[in-house]
Amino acid sequence: MTHLTSQSGITLEQARTVVEAAEKAAAAEGLRMNVAVVDAGNNLTAFARMDGAWLGSIDIALDKASTARAFDMPTEKLGEIAQPGGPAYGIQTLQGGKSNVVVFAGGLPISVDGQIVGAIGVSGGMPDQDRTVAAAGAESVQGVS
Repeated sequence: MTHLTSQSGITLEQARTVVEAAEKAAAAEGLRMNVAVVDAGNNLTAFARMDGAWLGSIDIALDKASTARAFDMPTEKLGEIAQPGGPAYGIQTLQGGKSNVVVFAGGLPISVDGQIVGAIGVSGGMPDQDRTVAAAGAESVQGVS
């Protein structure tokens, strides 16, 4: 039985499950990706760089996970409201925090029993591929208590 700690949200065991599910989904599509998982406090908990994954995508995966947790929404959803005329226009240009704000697909909050416990960030494919792989990772622990 997997359980949560009250301080960090997602456990290391759960984070590894998320990474493994994302890697499996990426491999099934012939993709090589970087996968990052942060806990509820937005601290890196697990990371994997699949063999041959782009070096430039390492930081992007980390930033996607961080953004998804910081705003508790999919990064692409934040992108929708960050468009010109939107309520969060320009948010991606603010860099006062520990990471860059990413406003395209591949970052998702991770919920367990309806509570956000962390987030996943995936980079290495096209935005729709990143979204699909991130979803496979996030869904691997949804509803687990």
